[in-house]
Amino acid sequence: MQSKTRIGQGYDVHAFGPGDHIMLGGERISHVAGVKAHSDGDVILHALCDALLGAMSLGDIGMHFPDTDVQWKGADSRVFLRHVARLLADHHYQVVNIDTTVLADAPRLGQYRDRMRANIAADLGINIGQVNIKATTSEGLGFIGKREGLACHAIALIESVSSRE
Repeated sequence: MQSKTRIGQGYDVHAFGPGDHIMLGGERISHVAGVKAHSDGDVILHALCDALLGAMSLGDIGMHFPDTDVQWKGADSRVFLRHVARLLADHHYQVVNIDTTVLADAPRLGQYRDRMRANIAADLGINIGQVNIKATTSEGLGFIGKREGLACHAIALIESVSSRE
């Protein structure tokens, strides 16, 4: 008998580039730079999509939204997350919980955390209490410490809502 619960993990990274803001968890955050990305470069939502897709064994975000497809140029990553939410429902899964860790020495994210959690919860049709967002620095080490970019790790636990899996 297969387990009714499944787990997936995701990771995304983007280098900083020209711009005056970044998108994280669906929130526009003022910053001294933007990110180099085909879409809006939201590392939280990209890592989360990969975690959820992985838990369902449905590949990764690049398979569903290839960066070679011009229709996704500058796309709002919340569109990607809503698509993944539809896949969850179509495959008879629901989110148990989500945990993310943003790796960035700048900007500081504390004041945006609850809005990011609310955006994710709304897009997935879950309770905000099922979404956790943490942030950490790299203490000046590596490309993150040198403020050349940012990254995110995500993990998602899902469960089957039917006898089919």
